[in-house]
Amino acid sequence: MARTKRGVISKAKHKKVFKAVKGQYGRRKNTIRVARQAMEKAMQYAYRDRKAKKRDFRSLWIQRINAGVRTEGLTYSRFINGLAKSKIKLDRKVLAELAYNNPEVFKSIVKKVQSSLN
Repeated sequence: MARTKRGVISKAKHKKVFKAVKGQYGRRKNTIRVARQAMEKAMQYAYRDRKAKKRDFRSLWIQRINAGVRTEGLTYSRFINGLAKSKIKLDRKVLAELAYNNPEVFKSIVKKVQSSLN
């Protein structure tokens, strides 16, 4: 029986790993065993941080809304409550964008919310 030679296959597998760890420091970029470990760890971090990114952005939006609302004499929680009472259906992403880029439009929304709270 003929011997199976796997040079092409293993070369392709190694190439895929080395491409993933390109730019890393030391043996992580050129030794297959260390590179594979580095790649697996990097993929774990990437998976975890795709979830954390959503939390981070929501937190940022809330901070921006809170900062915009505080200048008008309200708190974030009262503002969100007022939004629900005045039946304004804008999500936090849009509200944060308005507070950051269009403060005058955001102030008009805050005025409507304040009138619905009183």
